[in-house]
Amino acid sequence: MLQQVLQWDVRLTRRLRLAGQPGPLRRAAAFLAHSGDSWFWFAGLAVVALLGNAAWRARALVMAVSVFGLALLVLGIKFTVRRRRPAGEWGAIYRATDPHSFPSGHAARAALLAVLAWGLGPWWLAVALTVWAPLVALARVAMGVHYLSDVVAGGFLGVLGGLGVLLWL
Repeated sequence: MLQQVLQWDVRLTRRLRLAGQPGPLRRAAAFLAHSGDSWFWFAGLAVVALLGNAAWRARALVMAVSVFGLALLVLGIKFTVRRRRPAGEWGAIYRATDPHSFPSGHAARAALLAVLAWGLGPWWLAVALTVWAPLVALARVAMGVHYLSDVVAGGFLGVLGGLGVLLWL
């Protein structure tokens, strides 16, 4: 049964892949795939914390600590499961620094941030991140650095993590 699910996952993943196809859709997918990078979010949240008012500083702190905590969980799962990334050439930095694909940290981070924005506000940020999160997840598959099940699991972890943080607050 598990073998059949994994084969189905590989087939769907191949259908969504754009990595070897030049053009504007591939460029958009590459941009979206990178837009979920942790360094980008930590830098952006640091800028918000430095330049924002007290409400924005509080949001940035909650988001940054949550992103860090979720990253530790994702890494723990990755190094336990040890699923190899799909074969490919795009995303060499990810392949070199993190050879494991399950679950997707980018999908987890994007979903976490979207959920947190719904609880912390403002509404326009929540809407923007809710639209952005699944695009990041699909872009990771399209660029060939994740299987579809990796991003589904990552998104699920991100939603659960975000809800957990909001309940804790």
